[in-house]
Amino acid sequence: MTIRHYTRYETARIIGARSLQLAHGAPVLIETDQMEPILVAAEEFDADVLPFTVHRE
Repeated sequence: MTIRHYTRYETARIIGARSLQLAHGAPVLIETDQMEPILVAAEEFDADVLPFTVHRE
């Protein structure tokens, strides 16, 4: 099992991109009571359900 370690900049970029998707109508991937896209995206990130990958050189 691989443990993902993201820098704070990568984390911000992933959550920001996901919140933009949610704001434009993308389906939510987890059960949540939150209504703000940024908060939903942060919960999805913490639950490790986002389909994003980071490629580093």
